[in-house]
Amino acid sequence: MQGNARGRELAYKMIAERDNEKCSFARESRLLIVAKAKVWASEGWRVVITDQDGKDYAPAEFDQLSAA
Repeated sequence: MQGNARGRELAYKMIAERDNEKCSFARESRLLIVAKAKVWASEGWRVVITDQDGKDYAPAEFDQLSAA
């Protein structure tokens, strides 16, 4: 499990895939992970954000996540 410096699991995870590459990031901030995901998606990556409850968000749902 990935966590932050205080030992808690980070709330939001992003996975980006393109060709044979896969990158993942985890952040506590919903706004930061949405901003990063939008940039990666605009560069042609397939991006999914997963929240602390395990719900996945596709690029079409990023605005819904950032407004939560």
